[in-house]
Amino acid sequence: MTKYVALLRAVNVGGSGKLPMAELVSMCESSGFLNARTYIASGNVVFESKLSEAAVKAKLERCLATYAGKPVEVMVRTGPEMFAVLAKNPFKSRPPNQTVAIFLDERPPKDTLKTMSGQGIEEVALGAREIYVHYGEGMGRSKLKIPAARKSTARNMNTVAKLAEWAKE
Repeated sequence: MTKYVALLRAVNVGGSGKLPMAELVSMCESSGFLNARTYIASGNVVFESKLSEAAVKAKLERCLATYAGKPVEVMVRTGPEMFAVLAKNPFKSRPPNQTVAIFLDERPPKDTLKTMSGQGIEEVALGAREIYVHYGEGMGRSKLKIPAARKSTARNMNTVAKLAEWAKE
């Protein structure tokens, strides 16, 4: 069995994509995923499965599309991958609530840093399948646009740490 962390995009944020976390746990259980539990109401779920990462992603996205009536993107990481995201955070000395990992399905394009716009004091670095951003004045004030992050979901480092901890247990 592999422990997975699934990160749903645009769930329970700003009044859109309403999904009760109990419903997400039920979806996971009906998909055959074991020991599912959610963390905060923004679409974070940890569970176990014998399926591959790609199969987990496809199965969960199908369930969510049926529920929501529209596609819901899901980024999936194994427990060790989640720990690697935390360990490789290049902004460890910055406040974890102002630093995010933007999760992608694939490696960030090589031109990611060149195609960004609106960068102020934000610091940006590329990871394996993540883009790390430290928002020095907070995410809400930022004008930063990252075209490579169009199909992604972000979590602050406090959330990443908690999910990595859960995926270890």
